[in-house]
Amino acid sequence: MPQLRPAATLLIGATCLGSGIALAAARQALVQLAPPLTPNSTTAQLEAARFRGINPQRRREAALLLSAQPQRSEQERKRLLLGQGWGHSPLAAVVLKQSGRWQALLRRFPQEPASADALYALGRRNELLQRFPAHPAALAAALEAGDGLHLARWGARWPGAEPLLLQACEAAQTTVKPHERHWLAAGLLQLGQLEAARRCLGEPPWPPELTLNLSRSLLRGDAAERAEGQLLLLRMAQRQPNNTFSQEAAALLAEDPGEVALTLLDQLPENLNSSAAVQARLALEGLIPWQPVLQRWPKEPSSWELQWELARQALLQRRWVQASTILTAINSQELPAPLAARQLFWQGYSAQQQGQRQQAERLWQAVLQAQPMGYYSWRAMVRLGRVLPPTNASQPTGGKELLWRPLASGNQRLDDLWRTGQALEAWESWRNLRGGAAPKDAQQRLLEGRLRTGIGDDWTGLGQLEFANLRLPQPGCRQQWLRETDQHPRRFQSELGEAAQHEGVDLELLWGVARQESRFSPGVASPVGAIGLLQLMPDTAAELARRELSTQELQNPALNAQLGARYLRQLLERWQSQPFLSAASYNAGPGAVASWLNSALPDPQREPELWTEAIPYPETRLYVKKVLGNRWSYQLLQHDPALICGR
Repeated sequence: MPQLRPAATLLIGATCLGSGIALAAARQALVQLAPPLTPNSTTAQLEAARFRGINPQRRREAALLLSAQPQRSEQERKRLLLGQGWGHSPLAAVVLKQSGRWQALLRRFPQEPASADALYALGRRNELLQRFPAHPAALAAALEAGDGLHLARWGARWPGAEPLLLQACEAAQTTVKPHERHWLAAGLLQLGQLEAARRCLGEPPWPPELTLNLSRSLLRGDAAERAEGQLLLLRMAQRQPNNTFSQEAAALLAEDPGEVALTLLDQLPENLNSSAAVQARLALEGLIPWQPVLQRWPKEPSSWELQWELARQALLQRRWVQASTILTAINSQELPAPLAARQLFWQGYSAQQQGQRQQAERLWQAVLQAQPMGYYSWRAMVRLGRVLPPTNASQPTGGKELLWRPLASGNQRLDDLWRTGQALEAWESWRNLRGGAAPKDAQQRLLEGRLRTGIGDDWTGLGQLEFANLRLPQPGCRQQWLRETDQHPRRFQSELGEAAQHEGVDLELLWGVARQESRFSPGVASPVGAIGLLQLMPDTAAELARRELSTQELQNPALNAQLGARYLRQLLERWQSQPFLSAASYNAGPGAVASWLNSALPDPQREPELWTEAIPYPETRLYVKKVLGNRWSYQLLQHDPALICGR
């Protein structure tokens, strides 16, 4: 056999090397071209990536996504995750946690939040409380150990914590240091336990944040408690007028209704008396001109509230020119999307009343671009004479309860966990990162709201999303559509769908009522005793069911949905399917609504928007707009956003 010359050997080697590099490059290109795996990927796509993929990272992501599917058994999950705990990524820590490999997890990832569960499983409670104090595993351990102080500081709202905080408060008089008493008081205020918190406080001085929280609670009490809260805020503002806490105290005092709070504003230091919140309150009372306030502080929430209250008064008095002047005093682009939609809608309404039809239509079209869903989007569509294509709205959709989209948190760990279907891990990492502290701004509220709804905590999560939406700048029609989608999960599709079909009411209307009444939280009860998903009063529920019902029965989503749908059908029948009157009756009672029809309020048939603004109960006024706006949003979610936002 002839011997190859050195040159030929080098040529063959180079050729092989080049081919190898080319193959590797081609493989890498294929990997990069492959679409990212997400919870929206099909099971077939995930299984192909998990068992036949060439990229190990992609195989692990597929394994995590498959294991997160609710239909998977524990045995299937372990099989899917087998051999995927390699490397240094936080995803490896999650694999080890879900595989129960506690020692390996602690050895390789001692600082990862997932290791908190390892410490819990191994019974190393003291180490857990010190290293990961705000992690849910630490809160569970503190609960088991009866450690009320730890729960007060890091998780007062943790289920079962309240009795321990109350018990620790009783012992605080003799055995607890002052700063620990402050932790207990702060935790009890979070739980609405005002009297217990006051017993824990001890003598002043108290930390400024605690004083503010105490004052907030007092302002929600009886006349004597309100007076005490007002004086606390005034003294705080007078002692350190340049302090940010004092500025917040002045704002709280300005927001408190009544003559007493108004007279106390005169005693504020000059810099606080000239702040946006105080000046807005004075302008609302007619004590100073409103125009300079809106011109000076167009981006302050107190100015937004001032503008709306003045405009609402003018609208109800049919002073259309004055209403238009007030509504144009702040550029709608300066407002968050829901407030911009409100402003633009009523500008259009006022223009129409003045015979300016084209201007009105232009403004109503602008509503749809600023806020594509919600109450004012619906009313703008009605005023424009536009209708949605028909859908089979009375049937359950069968779709996902909450459509997945990227978290976009700016934190790669959170984003990767969210994308691989690990919503609970993402939430626990966020809570650990924040130390259990409340979000500090609207953007953090938006992020935490999405994380909470991602794990099914709709009571807190939807509230945070809604508040954030009322503070964040307008993002454009498409992005606002996504924000609204996050705020309208389709929970309890089976229970509400069956109730809607059986009673002959719209599923979207039931979703709208459930979202507003309980935020889809079946165990919640109102201060007046309403219970469950659709917040039924026990007497009303007993009449609908024709028997007495226990609290446990009313907390059953299927039964509550059935009875709530039945009551809603009765209201719709009473008011000839008029949605405004029916929604108002669900909140205030049909008797109250009947009395409003016989008063000087506008005609709800001809002027339903104006009638709603004239409702004498502020809670019902807001309720009607929320429920009917929710209904419209759920209807829109069945269509392409291009229908409103364009291509």
